[in-house]
Amino acid sequence: MKQKLITISYCAISLICIIVAGYFGRKVPFAEQWPLYEALRTTAAIIFAVVGAWIAIKFPDRATLKINEEDGVALREGIGRYFSPVAYSTITLCIILIIGVFAPIIKRFDYVQLNVELFRSASYAILTALTLFQLWTVLISLGPAAELKNEADTDIAIAARQHNKKRLGSFKNAE
Repeated sequence: MKQKLITISYCAISLICIIVAGYFGRKVPFAEQWPLYEALRTTAAIIFAVVGAWIAIKFPDRATLKINEEDGVALREGIGRYFSPVAYSTITLCIILIIGVFAPIIKRFDYVQLNVELFRSASYAILTALTLFQLWTVLISLGPAAELKNEADTDIAIAARQHNKKRLGSFKNAE
């Protein structure tokens, strides 16, 4: 219930931010917006790579499964929590790539040139929406990151206890 409330609140605040950004973004030329799109693309690519690496580390045997296997083990192991940030970053990357290809063509249409503020506004609203979506992706990727850290800390503590037991055992044998 708490998670759902947080999600709904984030979506409501995001919607307000998108509307406000769209309104004020009408004065921001696309040439000034594009570096922000590029930065967002870079961020999405980094998250994609990092979380992909986490998946490979956490679920090494899942990467070797055949596509037609539907045993559900990956879902039971919690791979979905790791996969969501990858999927969201992929969506962000695809949208930015599409905008990058079509924006130079679209801005040449007479209708767009006559309504340039409307299209700047729409572009800035899209940029804001994608940025907030990517921020959400970063936030949800913290859970799996904390999980990996906790597992690593546990493994280190177990290894340290085993090492200490061996060391103490060798001292007792020396006496």
